[in-house]
Amino acid sequence: MPFPSDTHPDTEVFDLIDQEVVRQTTGLQLIASENFTSPAVMRAVGSVLTNKYSEGYPGKRYYGGNKVIDSIESLAISRVKDLFGADHANVQPHSGANANMCAYQALLQHGDTVLGLSLDHGGHLTHGSPVNASGQLYTFIPYKVTPGDERIDMDQVRDLALEHRPRMIVAGTTSYPRRIDPEPFRAIADEVGALFLFDAAHIAGLIAGGAHPNPVPYADVVTFTTHKTLRGPRGGCILSRQVHAAAIDKAVFPGWQGGPLEHVIAGKAVAFFEAAQPSFGDYAKQIVRNASALAEALVGQGFRLVSGGTDNHMMVVDLRSFDADLTGKEAQAILDEAGITLNKNTIPDDPRSPFVTSGLRIGTPSVTTQGMTEPEMARIAELIALVLRKRADAGAVGAARADVAELCARFPVYS
Repeated sequence: MPFPSDTHPDTEVFDLIDQEVVRQTTGLQLIASENFTSPAVMRAVGSVLTNKYSEGYPGKRYYGGNKVIDSIESLAISRVKDLFGADHANVQPHSGANANMCAYQALLQHGDTVLGLSLDHGGHLTHGSPVNASGQLYTFIPYKVTPGDERIDMDQVRDLALEHRPRMIVAGTTSYPRRIDPEPFRAIADEVGALFLFDAAHIAGLIAGGAHPNPVPYADVVTFTTHKTLRGPRGGCILSRQVHAAAIDKAVFPGWQGGPLEHVIAGKAVAFFEAAQPSFGDYAKQIVRNASALAEALVGQGFRLVSGGTDNHMMVVDLRSFDADLTGKEAQAILDEAGITLNKNTIPDDPRSPFVTSGLRIGTPSVTTQGMTEPEMARIAELIALVLRKRADAGAVGAARADVAELCARFPVYS
């Protein structure tokens, strides 16, 4: 019997997909948590593997017909363990948020005390935000960046750990532009008898490429997303010491998830292969160089950057020194009209709400994938400043949109 779409093609959905291809490839994609994944990854994710149910783990499935699936998932596990030097890996989490919650379930009791970076200072929802399950199921004590240099104060982390004696300390962020050294966190965790979880969601690709220190030798558990700087499919992963392997696997399935997305796991396996190639190290280092160049150029355009700059793939821009009346919400919207896609973001102790914000978060993974380097970062800063200065001038915004399209045409991501 023919599929309905064979006889009545679904032009609506595929027309919209075509529109999104145009949006992605003719505009500047500067969201720090996004990237362009490879055609090989997309081919795996769009494969017949989406048809297969495979609850359980390789060799221990609840359904038949999983011989090939077992080989694919085992390959993904082996590759990611080799990539990061981990004892154990679970590649089934559907997202970084799921990976974090599964790790908590595996290692904590409800109500346990945990230290995590405050959401408004660069942490993630799953690091204890009261609107998230993490903050409702566990007692999170937030640490913050300092008012002066806007960096994590390890003395404060230690003082809070000594005072509250947490069961776990969480490192890692979603909008913190500085390098995080895992070794001091490990020392504090050992001093108070706590577990140490490093959420590497944003910087997993920088770690794999040798541009940032690897937390795996120091942390009990490392969670991350497989998109962002790692440039794989949307999904999550958990690395752990062997002693935690059984608890982690049980928390993922059947604790939090049912059938794994084996087509996505195949895409993860491809991404892990790509990240193991020498060229990926060059890519990761160029991400960091591009971020540094873009940060410097933005400062030259009159913007203030949180912490004064960046060590990784992102920067957080405080708009108030550029234009006291300009909000992150307004800036995001007008830049989107000019084909420059980024996101509004709170700054530390932001006087505006998270839905309005005084800042922007800007990242360089996608434009680096396109092949752009430092000269293009200076041009991007010029375009951002131009659009925001002339945001009331529709003609100027339209002209900037044409300039953005011309720049992207010189660096096509997909042939």
